[in-house]
Amino acid sequence: MKVILLEPLENLGDVGQVVNVKPGYARNYLFPQGYAVPATESNMRALEAKIRAQAKRSAERKAEAERLKEILEALTLKIKVKAGETKIYGSVTARDIAAELESQHGIAIDPKRLDLRRPIKELGAYELTYKPHPEVPIVLKVWVLNEQGEGVFVAEPEAEAEAEAKSESEDQGQAPEA
Repeated sequence: MKVILLEPLENLGDVGQVVNVKPGYARNYLFPQGYAVPATESNMRALEAKIRAQAKRSAERKAEAERLKEILEALTLKIKVKAGETKIYGSVTARDIAAELESQHGIAIDPKRLDLRRPIKELGAYELTYKPHPEVPIVLKVWVLNEQGEGVFVAEPEAEAEAEAKSESEDQGQAPEA
C-alpha cells in the first residue's frame, strides 16, 4: 500500500515522501497516529500545494532575514550592567540581549535563535550568532559595559583581531637573533 508521510520516520522516510508499506502497518499505526495518509490523487495534489506554500513562506522569511542581517551587522549593542572590575553581578542572557536590542533600537528578535552557549558573566566585547533563518546567520556585536559605560577592552573586537593578526605575521617574518 502506498502512503504519503506527514512526519519524518526513522527507517521509513521524510515528510512528503511516498513509500510502500504493508496495509496492516498503515491502517493500524501510520494512519491513526497521523504519520501518513493514503497516496491518493487528491492527497498528492494537497501535498504539492502545501509544499509550494511552504517554499513561498521560506523564501519570504529568508528575504526578511537578509534585511535584518544588514541592520544588525551594522550596529553594536551596548549593555550596561552592575559590575566589579571585570566580573558582573549576575549575568547577561539571550533574553536580556533581545530586550536591550528592542529597547535601544526597536528591533525584536527571538532569544531562542541567539547562539549564546552560556550566559555572559564578564565585561567585554562579544560576537554572537543569531540565526533567524538556517541559511542566514547574523553576527551581532555586543559590548557589556559597567554602569559608567566603561569596559575592560581598549578597541573594538575587529581592531583587536587585526592587531593580533598583524603582530603574528610580524613575529613569523623575523629571523631568530643569534
